[in-house]
Amino acid sequence: MKTNIQKQIEKYLESLPETKRNDMLNIQQIILNIKPDCKIWFLDGKNDAGKTISNPNIGYGSYLINYADGKTREFYQIGLSGNKTGISVYILGIADKNYLKDNYAQKLGKASVTVYCIKFKTLLEINIDVLEDAIRNGVEISSEKS
Repeated sequence: MKTNIQKQIEKYLESLPETKRNDMLNIQQIILNIKPDCKIWFLDGKNDAGKTISNPNIGYGSYLINYADGKTREFYQIGLSGNKTGISVYILGIADKNYLKDNYAQKLGKASVTVYCIKFKTLLEINIDVLEDAIRNGVEISSEKS
């Protein structure tokens, strides 16, 4: 990890309540076990004008987004963010909009699952093995596209 990014991530994690910070560190370890040498990203949630537009995100991995106009952009495969109500794990780069819901929503436990996001209050309320499987399969699917 680049030193500056690592420092931003450490500062962000330190700003979180202890339970959420520990859960996020556990999820980070799961991601790094799946992709040990991946590119690490940190988005502070602010736009170019310095206005907060989202929660900060830690990103892992890399894939190429292909836009309809032919442009491309590199972005992370897995995102991790603490929010007011819990933790969001973003699994990006899966073309099938129902993949996460169809394959993981019923098995995860107390979590909400959207097209690309798994959101839950704490790790104690979900099946961690199922979350790990979702992350692993999401990385494999988005890696096939790149």
